[in-house]
Amino acid sequence: MSSAISQDSPPRFACPAGVVEGWGDGAVIRATGIRYARAGRFEVPVAEPPVSGVIDATSWSPACPQSPDPLIPLLGDALAGLPFDEDCLRLSVTMPDDVHAGERLPVMVWIHGGAYAFGAGDSAIYDPYPLVAEQRVVVVNVTYRLGLLGFLGGSDRPANLGLLDLIEALRWVRRNISGFGGDADSVTVFGESAGGDAIAHLMIANGARGLFRRAIIQSPPLGISLGRSPMYEAMATAAARPGLTATLDDVLATGDAVSSAAQRFGLRGAMPFGTQYGMAPLPSEDRLDDAWAEVAPDVEVLIGDTSREVALFTRLVPEVERIQRLPVIGRPIVEAVIAAAGWMVYGSGIRRFVRRHRRAGGTVVRYRLSWGPPHSHYRAAHGTDIPLLLGQWSYWSKAPIIEGVDQEFVESAGRQVRSLWAEFARDGMLPRTRIPGLIRVGGSRRK
Repeated sequence: MSSAISQDSPPRFACPAGVVEGWGDGAVIRATGIRYARAGRFEVPVAEPPVSGVIDATSWSPACPQSPDPLIPLLGDALAGLPFDEDCLRLSVTMPDDVHAGERLPVMVWIHGGAYAFGAGDSAIYDPYPLVAEQRVVVVNVTYRLGLLGFLGGSDRPANLGLLDLIEALRWVRRNISGFGGDADSVTVFGESAGGDAIAHLMIANGARGLFRRAIIQSPPLGISLGRSPMYEAMATAAARPGLTATLDDVLATGDAVSSAAQRFGLRGAMPFGTQYGMAPLPSEDRLDDAWAEVAPDVEVLIGDTSREVALFTRLVPEVERIQRLPVIGRPIVEAVIAAAGWMVYGSGIRRFVRRHRRAGGTVVRYRLSWGPPHSHYRAAHGTDIPLLLGQWSYWSKAPIIEGVDQEFVESAGRQVRSLWAEFARDGMLPRTRIPGLIRVGGSRRK
């Protein structure tokens, strides 16, 4: 079931979920804060049933409650204006303002990053306005549960709840997106950092098969995704106290204690929350390679990283900052640390993923992004791909991660990257491309 797009003011869209009332915003139309599922604390999500009346989709989705992230200020005031609510299973749809009845545009579903503990789908840094307006795609931004509320199983908590939330969101997209001018058979999921990691795991999650055709996996920390069971056991012990009746402040405080318990586990402890293998909806760790190989022919993948990923994090490490200040040798040593840690956390896992996917008969494209403020410590650091894809200049002009560059420098590079991402979303293929100072794409071929 799908229906024509109403040209009434305000715009209304009829779909199986109900009649959705959105709002116009310049060159795009938005339908924001749509509930896709419900879940009590530490409960598996249940799909939102259709409603007979009008669904008001004119407010932003609330963010999942979370503790402050020390890295968020580098991206600006990313959560400004958003409420926080455990009842956060919402999504927002953005489409071109000239989409017409019967049109079937490519659909791109954004899954935000933030170490599975921070961020929100409707954060200003993830505004899809430029991508939608330029490339004529439909973009869906998803908000899901984070931290202790979404990504740590225990005696009274199922594991992978945030991943189950994402599956319900994709099912909502499958059922309803044609009502917004989207093609339910041409869905691309794309996400950065933990969002990219989540996408890789959605590929092998029970219940997610067939919900998307393509995946754009940006900077996934796959190098620290294995061998996490001892850390999760320590975290579960630290998290034993808060239950269903605990206050939200107690839950967040326990989440902080859980993160502290993970710090002794090295690089894995830098992202303590995450997917847990052998617990629904994921296979056991010893079956991962077989599971990814099995789905490889069904999902076309664009995957890659930035050339200086770990540069985002080194400013938080006092020892690295002291080395940086050493004359002559300081900077080369820090650059060597950035390269080595980037390979361990990101590059090694990406290479393994690419080789396995290709060997199993899948289409996969590898990219490397080298863009960033020329004289900044954060040049080509983790997260510098986001300003090139999402968010408007009115926001990014104030963000320290790209401080010192002008609007044209950002928007010119952004137009090129958005064009590549949208081309992949349309066809699942990209030509071999090299844009100096911006990006290198390996190219793709179908077998």
